[in-house]
Formats: sequence, C-alpha cells, structure tokens
Amino acid sequence: MAICADRGGCPSDYVAVSVAILSVILLLAKAGVPYLIHKIPRPKGSGFWLVAMQVIASFNLLLSIVMALGFLRFRRKHWWSSCYIWAVWVEGPLGFGLLLSCRIVQAFQLYNLFVKRRLPPIRSFIFLSLVLFPWIVGSAIIQITQPLNHRCHMKTYWIIPVISVHALYIAALVGFTGAIQHIEFRFHELKDLWRGILVSACCIGVWVVAYTLNEIYEDNALVQIISRSVLLIMDYTMMGRALGIPDSGLLVQQESTQSINPNDPLDKLLENRRFRQSFVKFADSCLAGESVHFYEELLQLDKIPVDDHVRRIYMARHIIDTYITPGATMEVNISHRCRQEILSTPDLAHPDLFKNALIELIQLMKMNLANDYWSSTFFIKLKEEEMVKTADYEQEQSSWNSSHRLSSVHCADDPFHQEHSPCKLSSSSLELELQ
Repeated sequence: MAICADRGGCPSDYVAVSVAILSVILLLAKAGVPYLIHKIPRPKGSGFWLVAMQVIASFNLLLSIVMALGFLRFRRKHWWSSCYIWAVWVEGPLGFGLLLSCRIVQAFQLYNLFVKRRLPPIRSFIFLSLVLFPWIVGSAIIQITQPLNHRCHMKTYWIIPVISVHALYIAALVGFTGAIQHIEFRFHELKDLWRGILVSACCIGVWVVAYTLNEIYEDNALVQIISRSVLLIMDYTMMGRALGIPDSGLLVQQESTQSINPNDPLDKLLENRRFRQSFVKFADSCLAGESVHFYEELLQLDKIPVDDHVRRIYMARHIIDTYITPGATMEVNISHRCRQEILSTPDLAHPDLFKNALIELIQLMKMNLANDYWSSTFFIKLKEEEMVKTADYEQEQSSWNSSHRLSSVHCADDPFHQEHSPCKLSSSSLELELQ
C-alpha cells in the first residue's frame, strides 16, 4: 500500500481521476449547450475569452495535480514528466494563477463600469498580462532554485511565500468586489465573484491541509491516499462552480406604429418601426446597415430611465463594443474625435453619450442611403403595404358604419373624428396614393 501511495496508481487514484474527468465533461457540456442547442449567439470580446480562459485554467489545474502528485503510475525520466513543468508552471501561471487573474480582470472591469462609470483605462488582455506577470516571475525563481523533491513537494520554508501569493490575489479580488457590492446588478456578476472568492479560499485551505497531512504522516499510506483523493475531487468540483459571468443582454420593448409621410425628415421617419424595418433591409442590401442598426440600439437605450444607471451602463457597453470600438463587428463610420469622446467618457450613463455620433450618422445617411432609397424596390414595397393596410382599415370601418347604431354619427358629430374618423382616413389614404 505504501508503494501504491508513493508511486501512484492506487484504485482510489483512478476513481478520483474518473470523477474529475466526468466533471470536465459536464462542465464543457454546460458551457456549450446554450450555444449548440438554443443557438444563443456567442458573446464578443472579453465577455467570451475571459470565461474561456478560466475553463482552460481550471483544466490545467486539474491536469497539474494529476501529473505532479502522481495519480497515474509512471516514472519521471522524461522532461515532460518533470515536477517543475506540472507543479510550478501548469499549476501556477497556467492554472490557479490564470484563474484568479481572470477573476481580478472581471472585477476590475465591473469596478470601472459601475463605480467609475467609464470604460476601463487599460485593455483587458494588457491588464491580464500585468496581473499574471508575478506568477511568471515566481515560477521562474522556483525553476532556478529547484526546491522540489522527487514527490513534487516543496520544502517547508517555501510554503509560506507560495501560499501568501495565492492569498494576496484573493485579497485583491475581495478588494475590487467589495468596492462594487453596493451596485444592484441586473445579472449575477457580484454573486459569481463572491462565489469565486469562496471557492478559491476553500481550495487554498484544502491544499494547506493536504500538504500538512502529507508532510506529517509521510509514511502513512491511508492518509496519503485519502488526502490525494480529496485534493483532486474537491479541487476540480469546486473550481467548476466558480466559472462564468454572463454577458449583458439587450432590452427589447414594443414600439407603436404610425402612418408614414415621405415628406417628413429622415430622422423623424426613422422613429417609425415599419419605415425603419424597410430602410434597414435596403441599407443591409447595400452593405451599409451599421448606421441604422446603431440607431435602433439607441432607441432601446432611450427607453431606459435616466436614473437607472446600471441598465444604461449595460446597454452603453454593448453599443460601444458592437459599433464604436475600432475593429468592432459593426463599426460605424464616425469621426475620430467623436469616437474618442465616447471611448474616453467619464460617465457611461450620460444621456447624451452618443448624441454627436448619431448626428454624424444621420447626416451621412441623408447624403448617401436616403437618396437611393426613395427610388428602390424597398420603398415601393413599403408604399404597397401601407396602401393595403389602409384599405383594410377603411373596409373594417365601413362595415361598422353600416349598423343603425353608428349610422347616425357623422364626421362632424364624432367627438373622436380627429383621430380615427373614416372621412379623414379616406382623405389621408388618397393623399398617400398621390404621393
């Protein structure tokens, strides 16, 4: 039994590895089902790759424990089985360090967005590199000093600084999370961060207890087996619960429809949903629909109350990531000055944040798209649909007017004739035909 615990390959080791592999499969299935089954669009930017890197880091952490502590029986003759590869580099900068660093970046983003009400002053991948740098330096120092024994255990005087680095990163995460705890989030960012803190702290506790038991009862095979199994199963099961921050969603509300008057200015016509749907189809056919889609997003933003800062920031961040950021999927054609004003704004919840950009885009649409739209088949189809809808409405009204109860009510007598008088509808539909 002692040889089994020392060299690995115990039945309990294989059970622990099997449980961990099953956890990996369930975690990947849980992450992929919404995109494969329900066809949910993949989040863009850091909202996707930060979560993806946490999944990779969690897998690296699992793999490093299996390889470093010898859960599988193999001899450490080759470079790829070295303790310094698995117990230092894969477990540190590529495992637990990467997982905590991604969490700190997420908390840093939320702090800037919802406390400072501005975009983070530094790009996420740059900030992640800076946060991860101490882990890389620490791993390089351990690689040079070679403090590990044949069982990949560190000497006692290395444990305090190593655990201190882990605790320091948890403290940084607690600091950023504590600064945003008064924000009432629309989604579950704060709860996910607190869960990540709790899980990370528990993992450190499990590691410390397992290390202590392994050092004190080094010759006790039963203690070795139990501590190794608990370390692997608890670590990955808990880490799998600490992943993921959902991306912000769009706020969809119903819009009222009005009759269309082609003589109205373009900015007023765009307020009409039927006209906007026709116009955006025409713009997309010309490969220039970004401006109209941007306008639709601003309509949704305007429906959020000005004092609802949290939802306005969610929506503003979505608009910036989709339309304003250089290289965005639907980047709009606005001036450099206007773009920088938005990207460097001190208040993401400001009601006039996108005002100058909208003015520029409407002017651009008037000069380019609008002139061609009036002679396009899209406008002709819109007029036909409007005429059919008006005719159907007139027929419905005339059928109601044929009754004895309503026949005595004339246009001049109808107290609501200004809004839905049949006489006025007939004259307005005639004007629309002539136009």
